Amino acid sequence: MDTLESILETTRRGKPLVHFITNYVTVNDCANMTLAAGGSPIMADDPQEAEDIVSICSALVLNMGTPCERTFRSMLAAGKEANKRGKPVIFDPVGAGASTFRNELAATLLREVSLSVIKGNISEISFLTEGSGTTSGVDAHREALSTENNLNEHVRLAQRLSEKTGAVVAISGPIDIIADSREAWAVRNGHPAMAALSGTGCMSAAVIGCHAGANPQAPLLSCVCGMSGMGICGELAHERCQALNGGTGTYRMLLLDAMSRLDAKTLAARSNVQRC
Repeated sequence: MDTLESILETTRRGKPLVHFITNYVTVNDCANMTLAAGGSPIMADDPQEAEDIVSICSALVLNMGTPCERTFRSMLAAGKEANKRGKPVIFDPVGAGASTFRNELAATLLREVSLSVIKGNISEISFLTEGSGTTSGVDAHREALSTENNLNEHVRLAQRLSEKTGAVVAISGPIDIIADSREAWAVRNGHPAMAALSGTGCMSAAVIGCHAGANPQAPLLSCVCGMSGMGICGELAHERCQALNGGTGTYRMLLLDAMSRLDAKTLAARSNVQRC
């Protein structure tokens, strides 16, 4: 049976090539986090090569943080090609609910591409599931985040979207929720400092892409490993940043350092994961 530690070790050994069609705000962070997680990134977002690049990769990550008509076409073509080849597709619906164009892009991908993983904040997942959500730009309103008080409600939301799409659903927040239609997990790793750094959610999707690409038979556990591992790295980076009296720039560097040094022993010792 797969464990979080075995997922991590398989990724480190396999060095999966991950194809990203992502936003220009965090593209470099995603590339570097992929390398730190044990994978290899390729950022190819032109429609003329999207299908070709998918054919040589282990997984595809689609992020609609800065959508445009060109990347819309690329995501659709790459997603369909990944489906033909049996490659995992990870979708990060950044800002879903914020504009008509984003909503149409998300709806088209959900309709025409078989997604392995959907990872978003509570507002984005609520919009994809129910057609409504409380967005604040590309962020969720603080009052809507997952807590102990609303955990069961958010688990049910994730499972409804999983039933609708067939994908594993990951809701990021103070407590991360990862669910498919049969089971759900709560991840209580992470640190509030992660929210002060642009792109940590995109980086989490990159790590999930690495794990899912190396472990295509275990999408749910790949998500749990990715979210827990990223949270652990956030904790370690904060501890080291405090010791250095550093700020957000230092924290960003230390977050990458922590992921590059994360091993099975540390993951096993620090993961705070429970089945719901």
